[in-house]
Amino acid sequence: MSKRETIEVQTETMIQPILDRYGFILWSVEYVKEGADYYLRAYIDKEGGITIDDCVNVSRELSDELDREDFIEDAYILEVSSPGLGRILKKDRELDLSIGRKVDLKTYKPVGSSKEFSGTLKAFDGEKISIASDDGSELEFLRSDIAKLALSIEL
Repeated sequence: MSKRETIEVQTETMIQPILDRYGFILWSVEYVKEGADYYLRAYIDKEGGITIDDCVNVSRELSDELDREDFIEDAYILEVSSPGLGRILKKDRELDLSIGRKVDLKTYKPVGSSKEFSGTLKAFDGEKISIASDDGSELEFLRSDIAKLALSIEL
């Protein structure tokens, strides 16, 4: 496991009890370097959506836990936020949470005559993603052929 993955997994383990107390869902955790800075980001959600106060409360508790454990060698910026509308789906957990929801999918190369598809996320595995299009047909894509997969913004 890479350093990034180790930090993400340890942070997921650490944040889960906090989220359980509040009744929130962990969408994902990412540890990334942007420019000269490292960021540890936790994306959280709940039925009806996350508020700024929710993010502040979780951030404070998680920050205290991270300070106690002190397992991240680099200086980093902690961010706790909602994954937002139109959230991009990358990890299996994110896909699990999105089964049955409307998604927008873009491929690197045209499939038929299009590179953009919309439908309901039906299933996925390590190699393929299936969506049911609005006309009722089921479409299957190799994960390696997908440039972007995101929840549809429904207003």
